[in-house]
Amino acid sequence: MKNEHQIALYETDVHPCSYLSGKEASTQFLDPRFQVDASTAERLAELGFRRSGDHTYRPNCPDCSACIPLRVRVDEFEPNRTQRKILNRNAGVSVTLKLPTTNLEYYRLYRRYISERHRDGDMFPPSAKQFSEFLGIDSGYTHFWIFREHGKLLGVTVTDHFSQSLSLVYSFFRTDAGYGRRSLGIYFVLRQILAAKQAGFPYLYLGYLIRECRKMSYKTSFLPAEQFVDQQWRLIV
Repeated sequence: MKNEHQIALYETDVHPCSYLSGKEASTQFLDPRFQVDASTAERLAELGFRRSGDHTYRPNCPDCSACIPLRVRVDEFEPNRTQRKILNRNAGVSVTLKLPTTNLEYYRLYRRYISERHRDGDMFPPSAKQFSEFLGIDSGYTHFWIFREHGKLLGVTVTDHFSQSLSLVYSFFRTDAGYGRRSLGIYFVLRQILAAKQAGFPYLYLGYLIRECRKMSYKTSFLPAEQFVDQQWRLIV
């Protein structure tokens, strides 16, 4: 990592965890003034860091290690029976890549998604400012993947593009009646795995896995995958 020894790290005060009730959390983060380029960001991902807006961070909780960085071994991945069905159900979906932008169409879908899926989280209530600062940052290596069907916006993923990997930052999608069986969140991950494989990339980073958190359980269905434990990437068995 470029100038690794010169990057200042800071740490938040201990605060209630937003994922696990009764747990306390603390976050280690890079100096926000440090300009993280694509090669540095990829190296940081290899060390278990994650990006949110213009902040690069990793959990550093005093008495908990539930947040585990996860990445899919793209070159070895083969969709299972359920995933093949999801791909077939969404065969008519198109995807285009665009630079990050605060677009009213995207924001309205984001607002609806947060309001319907994450009312119990710290991202509720959503706002245009939150959307812009969380997802609309143009890092220089980030793209919006825009998913549509017959012109209708189905969802957006915010993805960092590195030289040897992709890193999914966030996704939001339609949750209204008729779309549940489409499993759009899983479909978006599958499309990115297939794109990474086509590009010859070995990994797709999926952020953190918290096994006790039901909303994150879907991440364990993309196998083979590795988890970052004790400063080493280890195959999930």
